[in-house]
Amino acid sequence: MNGSFLWRPSRVCARLLWVLALLAPLSVLASELPAALAWPLALLAGVLGARSARISLRVPARHLVISGPERAASCEGAPMDELRLRWRGPLAFLDWGSPAGGPRQRLVFWPDVLDAAARRELRLAVRRYEAASGKPSVAG
Repeated sequence: MNGSFLWRPSRVCARLLWVLALLAPLSVLASELPAALAWPLALLAGVLGARSARISLRVPARHLVISGPERAASCEGAPMDELRLRWRGPLAFLDWGSPAGGPRQRLVFWPDVLDAAARRELRLAVRRYEAASGKPSVAG
């Protein structure tokens, strides 16, 4: 276990966004809005949905290093502070702050981004990081 991970945009997520981009205009048209309002709103929903799907795949991949006490955690060489890993079913949400106090950043690992072994390694790496940071646990 080397604590090195590659995050990349999820193709599954992008496909789901495309499906939503196609269904959103149909939903607007199926509503009881007047036609003069429904058609422009349906067009806007489709355009914004397609834009969101395209943008989701253009996000550059990121290289993460999460090791134990010997090295600080980093994302693309920038230090990561206060790492938190949350699981929602098959999705892993990793968020962190910067030591300079900037805004928190977040990455979502979909099942197509990490295989089962890498997901387990991510979970263990974050646990090692939390243990090495010396911060009290929730139970503590």
